[in-house]
Amino acid sequence: MYKTTEITSAEITSDNPVHQRLLFPYVEAAKIVSGNVLEIGCGWGRGLQLLTQAADHYTGIDKNEELIASLQKAYPQSTFIQANIPPLAGLADNTFDYIVTFQVIEHIENDDLFIKEAFRVLKPGGKLLLTTVNRTFSLTRNPWHVREYLADELKNLMLRYFPTVKTEGVHGNNKVMTYYEQNKQSVRKFTRWDILNLQYRLPRWMLQIPYDIANRMNRNRLLQQDGLAAEIQYTDYMVSQNPAGSLDFFYIAQK
Repeated sequence: MYKTTEITSAEITSDNPVHQRLLFPYVEAAKIVSGNVLEIGCGWGRGLQLLTQAADHYTGIDKNEELIASLQKAYPQSTFIQANIPPLAGLADNTFDYIVTFQVIEHIENDDLFIKEAFRVLKPGGKLLLTTVNRTFSLTRNPWHVREYLADELKNLMLRYFPTVKTEGVHGNNKVMTYYEQNKQSVRKFTRWDILNLQYRLPRWMLQIPYDIANRMNRNRLLQQDGLAAEIQYTDYMVSQNPAGSLDFFYIAQK
């Protein structure tokens, strides 16, 4: 149920390069966070073990009620809230020491309110850790995303509320970038048939299922090609000081 290519499973081998890419920021966050930690968009709990060990108390928010109930059973000492966000209804001002939200904001219609609400519930001096994809490295339109950003676009939005925003990147080593180039060539074989450019002309909802089917086929093809997809680990990713040249952005904003 939670194993679409967009959600990305830790159990499906062809998803592994993306899973490891998404796991890496949690490893970095666990070195930073402490105290009262909120995760906005906890999903199926990719980074829960890392964050709950680092935090004094962890609160996770996600829109999927069944998923939230399952996580609450698995992590009874933590707090889980089912909610469509933004706003962060029911959460008081100045509550959290850290907010973690990874690969979420690209799914949010009202991104301004999303950042405003994160600022509101952080304590003075608290920090927001946020990742999202770098539009420059996207190989095709992702119909699950409302929008994608360039580095300064999202930084400028965050600066409307946060006085300081540090922008870094998440990038890969040669192994990761070899896979990326293989993926790029493979995606081109799919998109060359889109002579009417329908991926950008049709509404997102019409493209989501076809996109997921094609994406799964593509990932399986790459795995069978040389097995590289199975070999990539989170240690093959790194924090980069060149966000514009990175696969993802990693922002740290302080209230």
